[in-house]
Amino acid sequence: MNTADAFFRWDGDVLVVNILGKPAASKDAIGKPKGAQLKVSVTAAPQAGKATDHMVRFLAPLFGVPVRDIEVVFGRENINKQLRIKAPKKLPAVFTQATG
Repeated sequence: MNTADAFFRWDGDVLVVNILGKPAASKDAIGKPKGAQLKVSVTAAPQAGKATDHMVRFLAPLFGVPVRDIEVVFGRENINKQLRIKAPKKLPAVFTQATG
């Protein structure tokens, strides 16, 4: 896989993920990679970063980390965002498919 097109990379034990957010969706879900971003839908409305906060709470258990171990690098109030996930204990299937 060409890492230039990858939606995630490792920085030591930190997983850096580029996200294309979809707020006010019908359900919380991890979608498919779209270019160098991973689509993530959340039910929360895009209001003052609330959808991003909701997304972090949705993603934390999927990576097996507490919410405090997910840092929003940029894009808290934008659909284009980057997250740093400290030492994830597990990875959703889309990550293992991307590396396979």
